[in-house]
Amino acid sequence: MDYNPGEIEARWKKFWKENDTYKVSNDSDKPKYYVLDMFPYPSGAGLHVGHPLGYIASDIFARYKVQKGFNVLHPMGYDAFGLPAEQYAIQTGVHPAKSTDHNIAQYRKQLDNIGFNYDWSRAVKTSDPNYYKWTQWIFIKLFDHYYDTTLDKAQPVTKLIADLEAGGSDGVTAVNSQSETFSADEWQQMTAKEKDDILMNYRLAYRKLSYVNWCEELGTVLANDEVKDGVSERGGYPVEKRAMRQWSLRITAYAERLLSSLEALEWSDALKASQRNWIGKSTGARVYFAIDQHDHNIEIFTTRPDTIYGATFMVMAPEHDLVDEITTASQKEAVDNYKKYVDSRSERERMADVNTVTGADTGAKAVHPLTGDLVPIYISEYVLADYGTGAIMAVPSDDDRDQRFAQHFGLPIIPVVDKTAYPDASTHDKVGTIINSDLINGLEVKDAIAKMINILEEKGIGSGQVNYRLRDANYSRQRYWGEPFPIYYDEDGVAHTDDVANLPIELPDLEDFKPAAGGQSPLARVTDWVHPRPGITRETDTMPGFAGSSWYFLRYMDADNPDAFAGEQALDYWENVDLYVGGTEHAVGHLMYSRFWHKFLYDLGQVKSTEPFKRLVNQGMIQGVIEYIYLQKDREDGVSRFYSADLAEQMTSTEFAKIPVHIDNVSDYGSDDSHKNLEDIKAFIKWRPEYKQAKFNSKEGIFQNGLFSSKEGGQDMIFKTKSEVGKMSKRYYNVVNPDTVVEAYGADCFRMYEMFLGPIEQSKPWDINGIEGVSKFLRKFWSLYVSNDETIVVDEPASKDELKLLHTVIKKVNDDIQKFSFNTCISAFMVCVNELRKQKCHKREVLKPLVQLIAPFAPFMAEELYHRLGHADSIHHSTYPQHDEQYLKSDEQIYPVCINGKKREELAVASGTPNAEVEAAVLAMQTVQKWMDGKPAKRVIVVPGRMINIVI
Repeated sequence: MDYNPGEIEARWKKFWKENDTYKVSNDSDKPKYYVLDMFPYPSGAGLHVGHPLGYIASDIFARYKVQKGFNVLHPMGYDAFGLPAEQYAIQTGVHPAKSTDHNIAQYRKQLDNIGFNYDWSRAVKTSDPNYYKWTQWIFIKLFDHYYDTTLDKAQPVTKLIADLEAGGSDGVTAVNSQSETFSADEWQQMTAKEKDDILMNYRLAYRKLSYVNWCEELGTVLANDEVKDGVSERGGYPVEKRAMRQWSLRITAYAERLLSSLEALEWSDALKASQRNWIGKSTGARVYFAIDQHDHNIEIFTTRPDTIYGATFMVMAPEHDLVDEITTASQKEAVDNYKKYVDSRSERERMADVNTVTGADTGAKAVHPLTGDLVPIYISEYVLADYGTGAIMAVPSDDDRDQRFAQHFGLPIIPVVDKTAYPDASTHDKVGTIINSDLINGLEVKDAIAKMINILEEKGIGSGQVNYRLRDANYSRQRYWGEPFPIYYDEDGVAHTDDVANLPIELPDLEDFKPAAGGQSPLARVTDWVHPRPGITRETDTMPGFAGSSWYFLRYMDADNPDAFAGEQALDYWENVDLYVGGTEHAVGHLMYSRFWHKFLYDLGQVKSTEPFKRLVNQGMIQGVIEYIYLQKDREDGVSRFYSADLAEQMTSTEFAKIPVHIDNVSDYGSDDSHKNLEDIKAFIKWRPEYKQAKFNSKEGIFQNGLFSSKEGGQDMIFKTKSEVGKMSKRYYNVVNPDTVVEAYGADCFRMYEMFLGPIEQSKPWDINGIEGVSKFLRKFWSLYVSNDETIVVDEPASKDELKLLHTVIKKVNDDIQKFSFNTCISAFMVCVNELRKQKCHKREVLKPLVQLIAPFAPFMAEELYHRLGHADSIHHSTYPQHDEQYLKSDEQIYPVCINGKKREELAVASGTPNAEVEAAVLAMQTVQKWMDGKPAKRVIVVPGRMINIVI
């Protein structure tokens, strides 16, 4: 038969499933290798052609490692909890569990269609109680531990309590947010609720009152990256700042370890830089400013204590706990109005809008700790409550933003650093000589910083400190479709964890998924669930989306274990992920939380490695071509007017809006000549009936109300669209379903084409026109083995040229596959196949290793051909070919021949010819004699295997 990918792929999918070809054992004497794909969320839209890019790359590498003799774990599962399923449930009434399972079935079908070597027996989904039982278990462990700074690791809270009982807060070495000190006796006298509140300031999982991004329409708290321009990224609903009691994770305790262990990871420099910037380590000092006429201090952190004499005012976050207390009566209205304004702004907006100055004077004054001067205290949106201490000393002479603020409000600016010796220095460069600063005048900045820290410590008004930009992770969501917290509260409001034996705490079944009153989760309405017994109230918030995805890679190691998140033997064997492949959108959040959880589990002795992911590769995006048509903004006589792109771009005086159109309604989509004809325009109107009366103007004529008015009597018009490369998204109507491509060309072709588009790390546009070349290549490859449904492979010895071709491609593919350079591997296959076809090579000695070599790239075709060669086992369990250097050596050596350094000729001699014979042969060449013109050779230089130079 001719190459028929549909028939071949159906046969081998069935074979692999029936024979458990890809099932992986935890009991193997082979070396292990763990390949992981980033956890997908199973959306209702299914996969588009951009999604499988990373999956195909990891699949090729996983198959390669199997053939190289490794026991390879390559699993897949689903990040199944989340807001989209709940919003869909609110809109349609379809239960999130039902819609999620439907989407998972669709994903599974699409993934199988592409031929991945996943061990589906290990599949997990975060919404399965058997899975989130262990997410709850890990949360309980976080709740029951604090971070001991002396031991530099997590320790049980029971140890902390013993220390508090023995010596009060002064005897504790821990990362904490406890502001007040207390003695052992005072601890003993506290109520259970008071003790609970204090312990929350130490626990790694803790509850606190914090300002959050609240979206009333969605009925939940949103993370900062879920808010854009003051509205929710999903749905575009208003978001406001609201004080709510929320669960958080004390990731800040692990900041230094998260930073220091980055160096040993095989991650890109850009990715490491993203993590370093997010952690944001800075060294400086904390300083206390007393508040005039109040018993409170304002604590600030500064990296520039040397500039303290230039601090002419203070700025607090509008949400700071002390703002309401210190604001004077005359300023109360202004402060309240300003706080309302700030509540409507996202953190991203507050930090990004650097040139706009806003703020309000509290009327209160702080006492400068060194000069005793009174400095005004302002509030402004550019200071965040959860970053640092929520307050700053403002030094307008040495900080651009402080300077703009001072100029706006007419505040003093005192220069404290003379940078005249450093003419190219910016405001923030730590160089110069200190001036106007009493105790540190005349010192260089570096020396002044060190001295000022000593002064602060001697006077008891501050101390040296290391600070981090990293903030604790908000861990509460006021929604239904998430992991329930294993937490309940007694009658005094004290938080308790559920008994581990009672896990999982399962979600109750709901019909109404709308948020409950007061910003509570829908769970708050399930009375029997919230109050399982008298005096007990369950936590009704649920965990965020990153909960289940922070440890899923460990569950794959032992997915069906009912007694642990993974058994000790499995954890010892697999240890951690050797290769992680995924998109850059998770460069910070997911990776940071996963690293944090892994280090915590390491502290508990649950895992053997300190990092979860050794090597990480970020694939680029496959972009779509967005096709736009031009709509004239000003409507005439109430009629919409569209213009062909070639006309619109000449009409410079007319304003247009660009309207994306569905790619199915565009002829030659993705080409340089994309356009609509009359049939396409009719299809567009059917799709967008609001434009039924619109006028479509092109160079050939006008189409309106179903009629085409031609300028020159033609029957058709060419209505040009504007093509732009951008994101592949439903929003732009440019999504290409991989099922369509696989049906037309086969999965092997689809796989190889995505890899052939370019380097895996780069983004590139999808162009269906280019797939024909890969399809032709596969048919050429097939023709080396099969003709008219007959296998034509022969058992004749291969020639030297054929073996050289084979071993050249083996070497190239082995080298490049380890570099993730799959596009160059495919190019090498194409060159080799073309040459073998020229030589009419059908020899088993060449073709068996060649099909084994291509198996990771084209698994279906390779399996078919391998069995046609007489093998009963799977090609994917066969040995990957290794090149033999002897076949790459040439029998002949070509020397460039130079006379006085200039190339004049070439000399071909047998490889290994002695230098003396090479010298004699070159001097006997007629061309050389001509160039020597009878002159004697002073010297003949022969560089073996490289060149000959005759000096005359």
